[in-house]
Amino acid sequence: MVNFGKKLTANQVEEWKGYYINYKLMKKKVNQYANQLNQGGKDRRHIVKDFSKMLDDQIEKNVLFVLEQQGQLAGRIEKLGKQRAILLEQPDISRVAGLQEAYRQVGLDLIKLLKFVDMNATGIRKILKKFDKRFGYRFTDYYLTSRSNHPYSQLQQVFKHVGIGAVVGALTRNLADLQERHGSYLSIYDHPSAIPKDPIIDQINASVDKLTHSTNFLEFLGQRALIIEEELPSEAAEERIEEERYHFISLVLNLVNTFLYMVNTYIIVPTADDYSVSLGAAATVCGIIIGSMAIAQIFSSVYLSRWSNNSYFQPLVFSSLVLCLGNLLYAMAYDMNSIWVLLLGRLLCGMGSARAVNRRYISDCVPSKIRIKASAAFVSASALGMACGPALAGVLQWNFKLSFLTFNEDTLPGWVMAVAWLVYLAWLCISFKEPVFNAENESAHDSSSGHQTAVDELESGLAQPLLLNEENKEISEEGEEGDDSEDATSEDSRKPANTFGSAYRLLTPSVKVQLLIYFMLKYAMEILLAESSVVTTYYFNWSTSSVAIFLAILGITVLPVNAAIGSYISNMFEDRQILLGSEIMVLIGIIFSFHVTRSYTVPQYVTSALITFVSAEVLEGVNLALLSSVMSSRLARGTYNGGLLSTEAGTLARVVADGTITLAGYLGEDKLLNVTLLPSLLTCIVSIVGTIWTYNSLF
Repeated sequence: MVNFGKKLTANQVEEWKGYYINYKLMKKKVNQYANQLNQGGKDRRHIVKDFSKMLDDQIEKNVLFVLEQQGQLAGRIEKLGKQRAILLEQPDISRVAGLQEAYRQVGLDLIKLLKFVDMNATGIRKILKKFDKRFGYRFTDYYLTSRSNHPYSQLQQVFKHVGIGAVVGALTRNLADLQERHGSYLSIYDHPSAIPKDPIIDQINASVDKLTHSTNFLEFLGQRALIIEEELPSEAAEERIEEERYHFISLVLNLVNTFLYMVNTYIIVPTADDYSVSLGAAATVCGIIIGSMAIAQIFSSVYLSRWSNNSYFQPLVFSSLVLCLGNLLYAMAYDMNSIWVLLLGRLLCGMGSARAVNRRYISDCVPSKIRIKASAAFVSASALGMACGPALAGVLQWNFKLSFLTFNEDTLPGWVMAVAWLVYLAWLCISFKEPVFNAENESAHDSSSGHQTAVDELESGLAQPLLLNEENKEISEEGEEGDDSEDATSEDSRKPANTFGSAYRLLTPSVKVQLLIYFMLKYAMEILLAESSVVTTYYFNWSTSSVAIFLAILGITVLPVNAAIGSYISNMFEDRQILLGSEIMVLIGIIFSFHVTRSYTVPQYVTSALITFVSAEVLEGVNLALLSSVMSSRLARGTYNGGLLSTEAGTLARVVADGTITLAGYLGEDKLLNVTLLPSLLTCIVSIVGTIWTYNSLF
């Protein structure tokens, strides 16, 4: 991996060399400050003031140059506009082509400027993160709080591309006019969809999106897979992925596995309460029945993720076999009249959760140019499975016997899913292509390698960021040579976390709050979905089909809601604004769900459920987007990666929620709703407080 210091030097525009931020100097200063603080030479407040001034000067130098370049581009566009006005009066095809080329050259120079801004913005983020690592994650909060919202903030100029939009708009309009001027044409302001496509404009828009983190539907959806990339891969690495590891049908099989698992999770929700009653248990035992799958998933996510260090095919085969067996036991529990067999079946289903493997396959084996589409497909497959599970349960309403086996609305979900996993297993064995695992992959993924001790020592060092080792001191004294390293530590400091402990030590307060938010939203959603059958039967006397339709409608909202957020709202507001707003909406939905009046009506329940579920879906998207941006790059890969941590947080939330439902059932079904909503309410309030506390670090 090329570190940022070398990358910045290699990608500098030679004539602009003096206007880039001096990353090496600032990194050297950070090392010196750490030494001085450790030796008692300077106090923390003096260091923060000194470094803030240095960073202010670097940013101001950078911003003034960008504004100067924008002015030059605007002047060139103005001159070209005069030529365009003459051509409109006196058409000349040959001159039109030349003018188009001149506009495109301005566009290319604008792209060069955008890359300049992006490179410097990345450097600012990295030096802030480096300072935080040495000084206890305090400086970024202070610096962003004091600078980002100030009326004279230069930081806004870097991250909000002030003035760039006007240049992009002028280029787009003029190129559109020139392309269409020889026939009748439409105004781009009246008919935006009629804008002719131009490769230069597409490149400019892509550069602006990368700089501002704005996104379209696919990118927004893909972020929910939490597949984090540490750096852009080299061309050689991409060619190796494409030639040796990527296989389209294998990717499809991973997505089908995700879809079937989500169907398997939610297909029993409408009937779990009836099934538990038929086996002699209370209706609220459905919480344990539904949650037992999540309990097992907590462990399966880890061991299957570790297994995928060496193979993707084997854990997928294991997953399919275990899920097939688990569903058979779930279906046969009816005739065996055993609630324990039913629970064992659901536990086995949870042991077959291969979502961590599916994520890692996309991260490791799919080329970056289509990875965002694959990530979006992963999220879409999950959402579709979540909607199809209850819908399928609503269809499976037959009741008949074959020999000694009973097929009814309680057992048919198990039989159907067992057959589905058998068919999937056959397809997997025929079509899956195991990726090539070379020495590089094994060293990067093998969590039991000889580097474990070194990694643990380095993690312990991060807990005491001001205690520099001898290597750090040598690096800080070497000057230019030592500063070529991305970190002032050994190469091992960029290795992935290989234990839960080392992963936890990499979590900043911002990351912890985002994981708490993820826990909260999954808890609220699980309470809503898992107890829906019991609540609606008690209050409204709904049938299984009615519950299935209701849950299916909730699941269907996932994609259109994310389309609206990804295509429009995320381009109008910052992610942190959407995050806080959607948390408040979840809180409103939870409050509105409480049964406080004498009667509890269908409109109140349905409306509050929609508010809670849709707001939680919006919250999940922006939460995972922010989580991927604030999480350490060391959590981008390896067994204990960011995707696994988020999966574990969400799974734990489901376990706690389902356990809460079962425990609350002992108080009576009339108290179930309010008792289970109370923890959701408290957790949501704590999440909002945490978001406000870390708001200025979500940048």
